[in-house]
Amino acid sequence: MFTYVNFVLFTFVNMKYTGTALHNLMEHYPVFRAKEISGRYLTPSHIEPLIEKTKEAFLVKEIGRSTMGNPIHTILAGKGPVKIFAWSQMHGNETTSTKAIFDLLNAFQLYPDDSLIRLITEKITLVIIPMLNPDGAIQYTRENAHGTDLNRDAMRRKETESNLLRQTFMDQDPDFCFNLHDQRTIFSAGVAPYPASLSFLTPAMDEARKIYPERKTSMQLIASISADLKPWLPNQIGRYSDEYNPNCTGDTFQSLGKPTILFEAGHFKGDYQRELTREYLTAAIFSALGNIASGNWKDYDYSEYLEIPENEKLFYDVILRQALINGEVRDVAIQFKEKLEKQEISFVPWIEKIGESLSYFGHKEIDCNKNPLTMANKESLRENVIVNNMYLNNEVLAINYQNI
Repeated sequence: MFTYVNFVLFTFVNMKYTGTALHNLMEHYPVFRAKEISGRYLTPSHIEPLIEKTKEAFLVKEIGRSTMGNPIHTILAGKGPVKIFAWSQMHGNETTSTKAIFDLLNAFQLYPDDSLIRLITEKITLVIIPMLNPDGAIQYTRENAHGTDLNRDAMRRKETESNLLRQTFMDQDPDFCFNLHDQRTIFSAGVAPYPASLSFLTPAMDEARKIYPERKTSMQLIASISADLKPWLPNQIGRYSDEYNPNCTGDTFQSLGKPTILFEAGHFKGDYQRELTREYLTAAIFSALGNIASGNWKDYDYSEYLEIPENEKLFYDVILRQALINGEVRDVAIQFKEKLEKQEISFVPWIEKIGESLSYFGHKEIDCNKNPLTMANKESLRENVIVNNMYLNNEVLAINYQNI
């Protein structure tokens, strides 16, 4: 992933690049990756041993209980004057950033004398909620136990978890906020055949989406992160839509005067378990912390953020091109739907769209060469059905995430 050649070449073409220390640290990623957790399904029972382990080096506090009585913790790392507040798994089925958080904390413990880590821990006090929505995590749902999207509850704060988040925000009075999420495989980085493997957003503060000082600061910081990650994610860094929604936590916290960064862990080809994206996201969080600790983010113009291509919904997981269906040549777009089964996440292939020459990209594309394509029971294909197997020219065509 982090190749020295790409690193050196990028250094020569972009003198603002300050990622030498980041590059050196990420060479050790296989060592500090938290091997106890992996995959897409991550619950309180999965992270409990890591919480206990973390208590050996950091201040861990139970700040309250979820609707269903599951503990919600904060972890405090560092001793610096700049305060950063980060939270993960606000949506229970978005787990990549939780894995990245424990990777980061592992690195803090294993490499305390690393130049980047030492700078961060001396300049920054980092407070993290590793799993804000444990009930949703258990059920693998976006919402909490009451069916509420916590990221749409910032104004009403009718949920226990929303109030714990706000109270921690008020108690910490942070200088920066990191709002950590996952995004679906449908997003491209701009109008191009590249998945948005990482996306960022500085949330709007009003309907007009004006660029106030807090937003400028967030934009400069994102520009610095993008510069650090660009050598390893060329064309795969996106900018999330900044449509204003006062019910969203990021919009609210930024409106309260705290520069807020939305991190979105996206898709990398073949990486449906989000293990490669996890590594990139860990690097992105380290980049953000390092640029804040060093003040390097100030060297970037906020307009550089606006040059990051905006996310577009241009991907399907699989597209079958030029298939003969009922005597007509058509493209078939398939999207995987995530489903919790026996404590594991399965990826169920679902026909989303059938049409002539679909103007979308597929993470995998199969040329059917105008051969007949039917359902496994030889019925004609149609939209909104599950298709684990099909017949292409009378031969079985299996559709699953593992062969993409």
